[in-house]
Amino acid sequence: MKGRYLFTSESVGNGHPDKVCDQISDAVLDAVLKEDSKGRVACETFCSMGLVIVGGEITTTTYVDVHKLVRQVLLDIGYNHPKYGFDANTCSILNAINKQSPDISQGVDAGGAGDQGIMFGYACDETPELMPLPIMLAHHLVKRVEDVRKNGILKYLGPDCKSQVTIEYEDDKPLRVDAVVLACQHTEDILDKTGKRITEKAKKQIIDTVAIPVVGKLIDKKTKFYVNETGKFVVGGPQSDTGVTGRKIIVDTYGGVVPHGGGAFSGKDPTKVDRSAAYMGRYVCKNIVAAGLASKCMMQVGYAIGFSQPVSVMIDSYGTGKISDQKLVELVRKHFDLSPRGIIQTLDLRKPVYLKTASYGHFGRSGFSWEKTDKAEALKRDAK
Repeated sequence: MKGRYLFTSESVGNGHPDKVCDQISDAVLDAVLKEDSKGRVACETFCSMGLVIVGGEITTTTYVDVHKLVRQVLLDIGYNHPKYGFDANTCSILNAINKQSPDISQGVDAGGAGDQGIMFGYACDETPELMPLPIMLAHHLVKRVEDVRKNGILKYLGPDCKSQVTIEYEDDKPLRVDAVVLACQHTEDILDKTGKRITEKAKKQIIDTVAIPVVGKLIDKKTKFYVNETGKFVVGGPQSDTGVTGRKIIVDTYGGVVPHGGGAFSGKDPTKVDRSAAYMGRYVCKNIVAAGLASKCMMQVGYAIGFSQPVSVMIDSYGTGKISDQKLVELVRKHFDLSPRGIIQTLDLRKPVYLKTASYGHFGRSGFSWEKTDKAEALKRDAK
């Protein structure tokens, strides 16, 4: 966009109820893939006050102790005491898992997509990670909350938190942070005399300890900070808000900069193109930007259930491409195998790596195969 404008992205911490569910679903997936690399998993989780329900369709040769796994995930997050409104040691757990439909399985076994759908990938040169700046800062903020909490720096913090960052741009270039929003669960220790608000001292501690280390270089005198603006946030987690797998899809991807496909990621094995094709889209776009063929790049790909090749591939470089978008599509089809089977092989997706994706975004973090830029040089040479 031309001129000056504001853009906002949000993130949530690993103790947010929806993210709790994402982590449980992906922990189940990892447990299956650890022993059965070809297991089929579509796992959904629901959590509310004192209750976790794990359901969906799983076909596997291995056994997963769902109750033990759920409690371990909750303990790792930090829900280990009733003072946080949810206790891994005492919550009820219901296992409602069934087998996958054989009607779907026969199409997938032949190498076809596990469902119809559209998926998007994206990359841009705003940050070293080739991600949009607002979502990266929002993720760093909630990760910083977790680190501060678990390291005992601010002992009153609880597991649940949210962040939001507003960036001021000029001609598509980020200039400054205009606003930072933080909502951090806490114990009653930091309430003022009214019992309705946290103290100004606690607000300043959160800003100085959490926000400034993350956004300090981009703030100025006009930057606004909003911390626990309802007054207090004692009741949090599943006690205050029902959680469901797959409800934070914009947090999972690019912070609303580009569209999102029809499906969520967590709890789905890589034969589900909702997940695997979105990862491939990121891989494709990141390599295009890393090759210098565009400053930003979006890819849309569409699939039909049971068919091995996409029904459509679209690239939009937003006018920043060094070659035409049509030529970029040709390069993509030449250098990337977009069949479900090809995606799984290229990105090595039958490994238990998914629990790590369920917090702080699926993209823009090292260690995942879809973040590699190993195709950039070949794309650059072939574009000449």
